[in-house]
Amino acid sequence: MALTFTVADQAWQLEAIHRLNYRTFVEEIPQHPVSPDRRLVDRFHHENTYLICLDGRRLVGMVALRARRPFSLDLKLPELDGYLPPARSLVEVRLLSIEPGYLGRRVLAGLLRLVLEQVRAAGHDLGVFSATTRQLALYNHLGGVPFGPLVGPPEARFQPMYLPVPALEAALARLLPVRPEPASFLPGPVTVDPAVQAALAAAPPSHRSAAFDTLLDQVRLRLSRLVEAPRVQVLVGSGTLANDLIAGQLALLERRGLVVANGEFGERLLDHARRFGLSFDALCQPWGTVLADRELAAAAARVAPGGWLWAVHCETSTGVLNDLPQLKQLAASAGLRLCLDAVSSIGTVPVDLRGVWLASGVSGKGLAACPGLAMVFHHHQVQPAPSGLPRYLDLGLYDQAHGVPFTHSASLVAALDAALAGLDAPARFAAIAAAGASAREQLERQGWRVLAPPQHASPAVLTLPLEGDSSSRLGRRLERAGLLVSYRSEYLLRRNWLQICLMGAEPGRGIERLLAELGRAAAPRETVTA
Repeated sequence: MALTFTVADQAWQLEAIHRLNYRTFVEEIPQHPVSPDRRLVDRFHHENTYLICLDGRRLVGMVALRARRPFSLDLKLPELDGYLPPARSLVEVRLLSIEPGYLGRRVLAGLLRLVLEQVRAAGHDLGVFSATTRQLALYNHLGGVPFGPLVGPPEARFQPMYLPVPALEAALARLLPVRPEPASFLPGPVTVDPAVQAALAAAPPSHRSAAFDTLLDQVRLRLSRLVEAPRVQVLVGSGTLANDLIAGQLALLERRGLVVANGEFGERLLDHARRFGLSFDALCQPWGTVLADRELAAAAARVAPGGWLWAVHCETSTGVLNDLPQLKQLAASAGLRLCLDAVSSIGTVPVDLRGVWLASGVSGKGLAACPGLAMVFHHHQVQPAPSGLPRYLDLGLYDQAHGVPFTHSASLVAALDAALAGLDAPARFAAIAAAGASAREQLERQGWRVLAPPQHASPAVLTLPLEGDSSSRLGRRLERAGLLVSYRSEYLLRRNWLQICLMGAEPGRGIERLLAELGRAAAPRETVTA
């Protein structure tokens, strides 16, 4: 049952309210006379704020709020205020009704949560209502305090009650189960280890201190050993910045190259190349497909030796893991410098950058540190280009200044160092591979399709093309269940894709909850609502 709780603001919702009002307060509780059209429009309808629960387009529960005096209860009980404790602001709660098939605590709790949100926003601190004598036990359980005599005709008796806002808060705490801690399956930011959080929170040294030099050298050494690259520069920024630095180095070559794209991030490399005015050919293949050997070899053969080849290793948008040994062999045989976007592969799968001229990475994602640091790996010493590049995009300045030409973030570097210190790479890769394979198997058994073919897929990225469902509706439903998946990126929304990423410090944490929720959403798909 996928339920939506909202404020009624559409004509069909208001019409459904009139009909539920009739079924409850005419047919069930004979408070009003029978009407041939089986509609009951409340006397204060135009002043009511209706809070409703929907199952699809079916109204299954409602309650109304009204703060304008006289209240309905004023008309039944003269000198109402004499019965009430001092209060800054009163609101009347009326017309609570839930369809018989939805009488569990879930609908009631959802409606009361909306009531609490509304009264808090309006500054009310005391609610008054008339409780049907048929449900006094329920209203007492909610914290209602009875006062005054019963009101209403003999066949429909009501007990006046008031409810302080703190009592409503306590009632909600009793009604609502304790929500599990949110589980993140985002590509970033990812969940991090407590040691990483502690390192980020510690007082940072100056980026010009000997202590920071030692820290940064240690981080660079650990990164180099992880991916078999002799040099790496770490700078404040994102993967986009790292790829801009690579584009800057390609611009200095003044050689023609080849950009390969089979997804969003390959197409972003094309954009980097265009913005830098690079001379290049483009090999674009359909999203979700694997780079075709023959087409790739033919495209590389058209580039003169001494040029370059730029590709994405893990195409995050689709989950395809492009064949790095194939790219290295092709570049070597064609005499091309290979450049690689390794942003989503470093830390999730083994990455060997021997034979790669330049590669980009980040501190978040697979390394499970805090976002905010970019990396450029290189095999050669890079000279500054004062007449060719902006200062911040000049990789040679970083190399010349031992990694600190400008202000740096000691806090982010310390957090990255903590993540790398705790990284058991073989164990992490095995855990991600096992979690990814198990998740794929269960998803396919449930009827979902994983976009990337298994033999060419990153185990850390599962992209699900949705058919019939809305990725944004399903993503929001999962968020309400405490499961954070990727669906908000423009390229995912445009294709109606939803994405599960296993890049955090504990890649399998919460996966069974996620798979169970997706299993419920898979059949029947049409029950998923906003």
